[in-house]
Amino acid sequence: MPPNHSATRKVLFICGKNQWRSPTAEEMFCSHPGIECLSAGLSRDAQVPLSADLVEWADLIFVMEKRHKTRLSAQYQPQLLGKKVVCLNIPDNYRFMEPALVQLLQRKVTPFLPSSV
Repeated sequence: MPPNHSATRKVLFICGKNQWRSPTAEEMFCSHPGIECLSAGLSRDAQVPLSADLVEWADLIFVMEKRHKTRLSAQYQPQLLGKKVVCLNIPDNYRFMEPALVQLLQRKVTPFLPSSV
């Protein structure tokens, strides 16, 4: 089913502690046309802990590592029905808004987002 380009897509970025990678992604793409975005972490001590409501809210979910996708699937299977989950394969080697992380996210996330045309 093709994405509905007339509606705003809700994008959720997930990492472990919601400290560096997913907040960087949220910051980078929050003003991208046609999307709303949030970020969360899978750890109990995450800045914004992931919840079933957040998973349900999202149309498109990006996880930073395969283990995040595995844990997401195990904990939120009912809420994931019909959702696209993309693993970005970005290791926990970066700080918030670090230029190398920004570049990686730009390259890996942008192809999945609605174009501004």
